[in-house]
Formats: sequence, structure tokens, C-alpha cells
Amino acid sequence: MTQLPDEIKGSIPVTVIEAGPMIVTQIKTKEIDGYNAIVCGFKTKKHLSKPVTSSLKKKLGDKFQSFRYLREFQVSDPSQFNLGDEISVQSFKEGDSIKVQGVTKSKGFQGVVKRHHFKGASKTHGTKHALREPGSIGHTGIQRVAKGKRMAGRTGGNTYSMINVKIVKVDPTNNLLFVRGSIPGRHGTLLKIISK
Repeated sequence: MTQLPDEIKGSIPVTVIEAGPMIVTQIKTKEIDGYNAIVCGFKTKKHLSKPVTSSLKKKLGDKFQSFRYLREFQVSDPSQFNLGDEISVQSFKEGDSIKVQGVTKSKGFQGVVKRHHFKGASKTHGTKHALREPGSIGHTGIQRVAKGKRMAGRTGGNTYSMINVKIVKVDPTNNLLFVRGSIPGRHGTLLKIISK
């Protein structure tokens, strides 16, 4: 994250996203696959498995690259795209609202204070070794722990979507998007950006 200068508010908090270029590696149609979608490749890596390499070479020919990520996007009209087409940040404009989907930071097994923001017990009046405990978890009537009770457990690592994220600036030369505010995930997380 960083900030950009603004005449009215002084500065705007933004997140810088490297968005593209992506190459269309496969086109799926309703007649053959049952739905309309395109598969895009992003970033490169040194080695790919032989089945993936041969499949991409057949489809792309001269435009073949060993892509690190292959992701599918559902589209209404797949006839607008051709194999080998490049999709870049130029399809976005400043002021557009987008949907950003990513995986949140994984934090492992956490207690109720960190996971659910419980207050914890008081630190005085005889409290010992129970500062961050959840407290009573049962009922007197049903005599079991109810489903959905907020307790300790695995935290983070969930797919999270943010809608109506505003694009503040587009940098087509470096393939960068500057979006307002924070987005889900840690530094280096793969994001899915969908224009509304």
C-alpha cells in the first residue's frame, strides 16, 4: 500500500496491483463445454509439466509461454476473444468500480481473543492463567455446545471478495492498477479482478 496526493483530502490510501498482461490460452463455449469462458495465463515460470506444456504449445503455437498461473474467467460472448490475445490494464479506466477477489492472510490456529476479538477476563481480582479464555460455552437446557459457537480455531486463508473498489489511477506502461483502500491477502497474493 501507498498513498497518492489529492487536492481535497490531501492524500488517498491506495494499493498497487500488477495486473497483466495476460494471454488467452483457451476459449470455452456453451456448445462444447456447457458454458462460456476463457482461460488466461499470467506470469512465467521455468518449468511446466509435460502435459500442460504440450497442451499450451498445441493451442498457442508461436505465442507459447510457460505460464505460472492459469485462471478461468466466465464471459458472456467468447467470440470476442482469440487464442493468443493479450489482456492488459488498458481495459480499465480511472473511476471504474471493480470486484477484487483474493485469499486472506493465513494465521493458523488462533484463540478467541485474536479470532473473534473477545475481551478476555480481567487481569486482577484473583484471575490466574485465564486472561484469554473464552468463558462459558455451554447451555443449561440442551446440555451440549450449540453449533456455530465462536471458539478457537483456524483463522484466515479464506477466499474473500470486495465489491465496488474504485480505480484511482492506471499505469499502462508498467501494467499497474492503483485501487482505493486495502485488498484481501498478503504481499504477492494472486488476485482476480472483475470489471462490473
